[in-house]
Amino acid sequence: VGAKLWFVRPLGFRLDDRYLKRAGMDYWEHCDWEAVDDWTQLTERLAGHRMWLLTKFAERLVWEAEFERGDVLVFGSESRGLPESLREEHASRCLKLPMHEQVRSLNLASTVNTVAYEAVRQFGGLG
Repeated sequence: VGAKLWFVRPLGFRLDDRYLKRAGMDYWEHCDWEAVDDWTQLTERLAGHRMWLLTKFAERLVWEAEFERGDVLVFGSESRGLPESLREEHASRCLKLPMHEQVRSLNLASTVNTVAYEAVRQFGGLG
């Protein structure tokens, strides 16, 4: 979708070329990405942008949000999710995908795909 990827350290994977190539990510060189040291640094770098946080603890569903170009979608890890302090700070901007109550988490890549394309759908396409 042409969005910039932001990674917050520590990462659960390596961003070295040889690991990316082994994972079959031959498109990586075309990705716009940056890594920051912590959540505070991320929120400082994205000041002025409207942030939407995806968390299973949210009250609102993704379909209830009205996305705009320039919005930032924030996802945590599959195992730990987003820090509670970040969720509390941005409580009015927390969203979730519906999932069965017995499911611990959704696949991160599938969640990113679903939410990103819902945003694209709302603002009329990639152009």
